[in-house]
Amino acid sequence: MTFASNMIIYLRPTLWKRLETLVSALMKKDLIALLPRLRRFACSLTLSVSDADDLVQEACLRALSRSDQWKPDQPFDFWMFRLTRNLWISEIRKQKVRFGKGQIPAEESAELVQHDTGEDRLAAVQLLGRVGALPSELAVVLVAVSVEGYSYSETAELLDIPIGTVMSRVHRARKMLAHQIAVQAEGVE
Repeated sequence: MTFASNMIIYLRPTLWKRLETLVSALMKKDLIALLPRLRRFACSLTLSVSDADDLVQEACLRALSRSDQWKPDQPFDFWMFRLTRNLWISEIRKQKVRFGKGQIPAEESAELVQHDTGEDRLAAVQLLGRVGALPSELAVVLVAVSVEGYSYSETAELLDIPIGTVMSRVHRARKMLAHQIAVQAEGVE
């Protein structure tokens, strides 16, 4: 390497820093010139002058903090309008959650509502015990398909066995459980 190439390599960080400063200064100048248009755009989104001012301020802060995401070959005003619109969409989503408009009441959610009685829980515990008493190769496949919700092909891939083996083991496990339940029901009556 020559002295000149070493000097260029040495100066590159300094040059990059100057370039970044220049781009940042140009961005700030463009941002100031764009403020009236950006405010009109924000007013059209929010339908409120005070909310629009807050939105423009947030968009400007976001643009300055993420100036590295703007590409100089991209029109600056389009980038700012898109950034402003995305911030507004995020704000609407936050408000929906904040004011309960984006949530389902717990009593209407099927995942949260439980109508288990003591008998249902006892039956579930007994069934779980029966599944645990099955041979492990049958229990693992049955739990993967019936409890975890994996398809036969996903279970085959997960356990690295042929799909036919999965289907056969699920069938045998269900048949064994049905037989055990029938035997117990006959003994109870």
